[in-house]
Amino acid sequence: MRKLSLFIAMSLDGYIAKPNDDLSFLKIVEKEGEDYGYADFTSQIDTIIIGRKTYDYVLKEIGPSHYDNGQRDIYVITRTERQKVGRTTFYTGDITELINHLKSEEGKNIYCDGGAQIINELLKHYLIDEFTISVIPILLGGGTRLFKDGRPEQALEFITAKTFETGLVQLKYERKNN
Repeated sequence: MRKLSLFIAMSLDGYIAKPNDDLSFLKIVEKEGEDYGYADFTSQIDTIIIGRKTYDYVLKEIGPSHYDNGQRDIYVITRTERQKVGRTTFYTGDITELINHLKSEEGKNIYCDGGAQIINELLKHYLIDEFTISVIPILLGGGTRLFKDGRPEQALEFITAKTFETGLVQLKYERKNN
């Protein structure tokens, strides 16, 4: 069975974005030639789940090929119906049904790239199997929290921690079967 993995960065105080969906704080750990394991991680996935706001931001800042490189399926979770573009599907149905269906299919793992609403909805249904969380050395004091209140407690098994000279610390966990 395929796994659903989260690979995301947050501030030390738990925010994935500053107010107004500002991700500029991520630039403080940018370093030429360092991708913090992202290329290796994405080589193990063939499907991406992403919220519409995060998708729109990445489209604007990086471009459509960041997600749709012709090698994987992309599901943008949205409330607004749109036509499929390439391998990008704009999904308006029940996210739990989608994930359970995708996990039952053959293929590589599934990557959830955010945003917080999608992540927390998946956590409510125990659907995230692996967590790779990169902690950025900054205290933002406000913005969009990675983990919201109102989700069930979930025990995690520590896999590894890796430090980088930029001050970024990357933590990896797997969800224990509770």
